Amino acid sequence: MSACIVGWAHTPFGKHSEEDVESLITQVSRGALQDAEVSASDVDEVVLGTFNEGFSPQGFPASLILQADEGLRFKPAVRVENACATGTAALHHGLRAIESGQARMVLVVGVEKMTALPGPEIGNTLLKAAYLKEEGDIKGGFAGVFAHICDLYYQRHGHQSDALARIAAKNHANGVHNPLAQIRKDLGYDFCRTLSDKNPTVVGNLKRTDCSLVSDGAAAIILTDEETARTMKRAVRFRAATHVSDYLPMSKRDIVRFEGCTHAWQQALQHAGVTLDDLSFVETHDCFTIAELIEYEAMGLTPPGQGFRALEEGWVYPGGKLPINLSGGLKAKGHPVGATGVSMHVLSAMQLTGAAAPEIQVSNPKMAGIYNMGGAAVANYVSILEPLV
Repeated sequence: MSACIVGWAHTPFGKHSEEDVESLITQVSRGALQDAEVSASDVDEVVLGTFNEGFSPQGFPASLILQADEGLRFKPAVRVENACATGTAALHHGLRAIESGQARMVLVVGVEKMTALPGPEIGNTLLKAAYLKEEGDIKGGFAGVFAHICDLYYQRHGHQSDALARIAAKNHANGVHNPLAQIRKDLGYDFCRTLSDKNPTVVGNLKRTDCSLVSDGAAAIILTDEETARTMKRAVRFRAATHVSDYLPMSKRDIVRFEGCTHAWQQALQHAGVTLDDLSFVETHDCFTIAELIEYEAMGLTPPGQGFRALEEGWVYPGGKLPINLSGGLKAKGHPVGATGVSMHVLSAMQLTGAAAPEIQVSNPKMAGIYNMGGAAVANYVSILEPLV
């Protein structure tokens, strides 16, 4: 039994000084129910995805969703967490409930309130997604983890600052057209490529434009079974949904290869019975620009060490053979950790139903690919989505 997305809601990502986790959850929960044109009493289960780990003082947040509507009271509620892939992990919990027949309709919410913490505390909180025994003292926190990966990539494949700048510029140009994005400014290649007072080094070879944003925000999705979905106004079907976990310590892996990402993509494409050529676009996890570059290679778009070709030959730009991160990605849209995976699925569902912003709407999209990553390619989730017809 395939599960389908039949409704969604999404706050703008950015700094929401007047909101807390509770109000963000309530806002998108009500919005998703309204969008799907279902009542809270129709929902069989609710799932909350939030990384937290110190971002919010409120522990035990799962039942906060029930406060969105009294019709949710006494429904089973659970909180799911898997680092930066938390949102998709929550969706997988909902998918299993539907595919097993335990639920007919599930409300999934992803949320994070990050900006209330001082900068150093944000870095320390995110670093908990690394292997602290070996990586806890890396300079620059979690950005330092990816700076280390960047250094190793450059040592093996040559300096790729041009490619990283192209990725940042591409995603910021796309983000201009996404009303939900945190930064809607076309920064341009030259700005992203050049070290400056406004684009300083963060750590190692990573500049500010190479790093995703600290964000607040939430997104929600209503899932249901295919039979029910066919009675609703619109639906997007999961053709495949895979999850692959790899070792947490970077020392136990060839960290430049993102092997877990490769396995997740291979499994998803095989389960869906398609190839990359069948996809109309991809939303991928660009927590840092070096991650997006390596993901081109891990997904099979280019051979190892040749991810730059996807940029030089225009494949990943709007109108290219496989546009990537038309939403602006984490780089421009923002990265409220627990909300990111749900957001990726919302933005992809909008594309597949013709509801994206006109400037970034793909013409007649057939199928979407999504890659959401937790840690440094530790938790790897790939979804293949298509309109239900």
